[in-house]
Amino acid sequence: MPTSHERSSPERRWSIRAPQNFAGGISLIALAALALWLMSDLPRGTLRSMGPAMLPDWLAIGVGLAGLALVASSFKPGEALERWSLRGVFFILLAIVGFAVTIRPFALGPIAIPGLGLAVAGPLAIIVSGFATPEARLRELVILALGLTPFCMLLFGDLLNLPIPIFPQSLTGLFPADWSQKAVLRATAALMIVGAAAVFFLGRGHKADQVDVAVQGGRG
Repeated sequence: MPTSHERSSPERRWSIRAPQNFAGGISLIALAALALWLMSDLPRGTLRSMGPAMLPDWLAIGVGLAGLALVASSFKPGEALERWSLRGVFFILLAIVGFAVTIRPFALGPIAIPGLGLAVAGPLAIIVSGFATPEARLRELVILALGLTPFCMLLFGDLLNLPIPIFPQSLTGLFPADWSQKAVLRATAALMIVGAAAVFFLGRGHKADQVDVAVQGGRG
């Protein structure tokens, strides 16, 4: 039977006893460091005049602190590493790359993609990343994309006035010429929210019809 001295030995106390937390924490720290490095050339500005890097920097710092907390918790008993598939990694990386090459104009040799802005790149990234799990449902992802993207558009483009491309320039021609960019932004956000609500309620009605048909068929 181990003695109390053996149970509290330094080697035992500082050994990794929750590998899942440790791996997750190291991954978050690496991700935060990468984000800070990629945004090192962007101006941060001040609280009164925020630059394009201020909010992403603070988000990266928060992710890094969460990673440190996970690493610290890995010295207590916890979950072991489980088997994982490449599906999640593939779709998450695909969503990140897709967002990067569509939000601003992108050219690589003969391949040229016009800047589509956050209004297109945001929903695209949300829908693609959602398929990282096999439980993903396209209708639910569309509702999430059309509901979350307008919030980001209004936060970054309207409230914070960050120089983030919001929508394709060709879209401005669909609105009155005397509308400001913020007016077009708000109208686009409102249309996306209406679209999310329409998909939600139409899907509910379709599901209710299926249930009624199933019930009637069972009675028959």
